[in-house]
Amino acid sequence: MLPIAPSTCYDHLAKRADPSRLSARARQDDALRPEILRVFEENWRVYGVRKVWRQLVREGFDVARCTVARLMKSMGIQGIIRGKPHRTTIPDKKAPCPLDKVNRQFRVPAPNMLWVSDFTCVATWRGFVYVAFVIDAYARRIVGWRVSTSAHAGFVLDALEQAVHERRPAKGMGLVHHSDRGSQYLSIRYTERLAEAGIEHSVGSVGDSYDNALAETINGLFKAEVIHRRGPWRSFEAVEYATLAWVDWFNNRRLLKPIGNIPPAEAEANFYATLETEPMAA
Repeated sequence: MLPIAPSTCYDHLAKRADPSRLSARARQDDALRPEILRVFEENWRVYGVRKVWRQLVREGFDVARCTVARLMKSMGIQGIIRGKPHRTTIPDKKAPCPLDKVNRQFRVPAPNMLWVSDFTCVATWRGFVYVAFVIDAYARRIVGWRVSTSAHAGFVLDALEQAVHERRPAKGMGLVHHSDRGSQYLSIRYTERLAEAGIEHSVGSVGDSYDNALAETINGLFKAEVIHRRGPWRSFEAVEYATLAWVDWFNNRRLLKPIGNIPPAEAEANFYATLETEPMAA
């Protein structure tokens, strides 16, 4: 046993019995620990130090990032670590292919200028299921998604239909839809639906994930924050329900660094609020 002076032991017992005798730092730590745990739990247990700190600051807490890091370490909690993405789509080399109209430039000045699409697979006890996303590049908001038991062209078309229904893009507004060269995205039904909605079709080059990097990033976050962290998965229904909950959280509450550490819905709301104030200022 380590030799401890009786005075040290009595001082520790006295502080435990009367928290008012604790130092200012110790009292602050005691107050912050439940708030840190709350933010961590409310955000799918995926936030690391930076995002927990950002969320606390958004809520009005005056706390240093190093303090959050120290307390999270002492509490034994940490954010997710993303793994290597897996290839899912298979290019159809015989299908006619649109040009790449994006050229890896995924920053756009407004919503409904660029959508990116991709899908990923999830192993369950009953076989593989597939999850497709359509993302608006402006604020990285997920505007369409679908879960399917097979990777047929119809399921990615369903995700596109949801995006079109939600956003209702006007024909001739210059909206571009970008994907990889997977056969699902080059199918006749998919390309015809894009043309019918007045959306320009764009695809990346063969075997180059950087040409669809934004969609790959969202897939990676989904796999890291939901699939790898909450599995194993029993069924299609379990994956579908988890995807529904994650998309709602991602769009409305998840902080994203590329858009200023705010949620996608807030970024879009800020954009439209600015449009409304500009004519008033003029």
